[in-house]
Amino acid sequence: MQEALDLLEYANLPGGTALAEQRAANGRPDPFAVSMWCLGNEMDGPWQLGHRSADDYGKLAVQTARAMRSFDSDLELVVCGSSGSSMPTFGEWERVVLSHAYDEVDYISCHAYYHDGGDRASFLASSVDMDAFIETVVATTDRVKAERQSSKTVNISFDEWNIWDVERFETVDKIAGIDNWPIAPRLLEDVYTVTDGVVLGSLLISLLKHADRVTSASLAQLVNVIAPIMTEPGGAVWRQTTFFPFAATSAHARGEAVRVALDAPSYETAVFGEVPVLDAVASFDPGTGESAVFVVNRAEQPLELELDFGRGVDSATAHTLSDPDPSAANTLADPERVGLAANDSLTVEGSRGSITLPPISWTVVTAR
Repeated sequence: MQEALDLLEYANLPGGTALAEQRAANGRPDPFAVSMWCLGNEMDGPWQLGHRSADDYGKLAVQTARAMRSFDSDLELVVCGSSGSSMPTFGEWERVVLSHAYDEVDYISCHAYYHDGGDRASFLASSVDMDAFIETVVATTDRVKAERQSSKTVNISFDEWNIWDVERFETVDKIAGIDNWPIAPRLLEDVYTVTDGVVLGSLLISLLKHADRVTSASLAQLVNVIAPIMTEPGGAVWRQTTFFPFAATSAHARGEAVRVALDAPSYETAVFGEVPVLDAVASFDPGTGESAVFVVNRAEQPLELELDFGRGVDSATAHTLSDPDPSAANTLADPERVGLAANDSLTVEGSRGSITLPPISWTVVTAR
């Protein structure tokens, strides 16, 4: 708790104490004014030095939260949820932690990483797991809310999510040894395929579908480390496949998230059973009048999608991430191999439209 208060004082206090003056001496006279803080990280994980039981962590979290709020009552605080839905304590961890900390926090965290372990059909359905993860945490959180007869709602901070080959990290990238302290080592520089980009796009769809409760989310990470942007020291910069759905969703998912009525066939997966070949969500920006539809095609064949915008459309465009080779990737040697391309199959008449979705693809349709 004292370490948390020291960090908060260093970061946010304008001046007048040793730590605030140390910040100024280090080149930052003005406070950082950090308003959102996580109370630890993945505390359910035995790989963490601070790992402890849900009961012990919950007691520490509520004490620390109260202390931080005594410094600044307007802080937004995130309590650690499970570091993955496969953790053996998942669900019960959330319940016990929130039984202690519910009244003192604003968010509970979720973390999830996915990768292609050789079963492409299941990998393409990864967002089914994210949907279930979110909905279970929401249900558990609301159970605690009901038990406490609270009027307050704790939302979700999905503060780590991405495509990441964790097995590769454990066997190739992990640094160990007391004498092994390399400077700026190349770590977790995963190369992302079209399939990876399509899956990342589907995870964005999941987050938008649950935007009523997932009110904060953070892609981990942004540059070089499991990242949509790659760089070379003193050299080139290029975009990975995962860049394109992330950038397009950031640009067009504005205003209100809108769930869609989706009618699509299913396919069989080894991990998730029967899964719809399509997943989709929409957004509408009342300020600009722009609608956007985000849709993923998990099938290995093209599909015709019919759209009903519910209103007259004057103009519409579509862009798709796909490639005849779903394993294609952008690299230093070929940085423009894959990109988001205009999908000219889109036709719109009145309030209705249709578009051809290529195999294993992610598409955004914008309309005004």
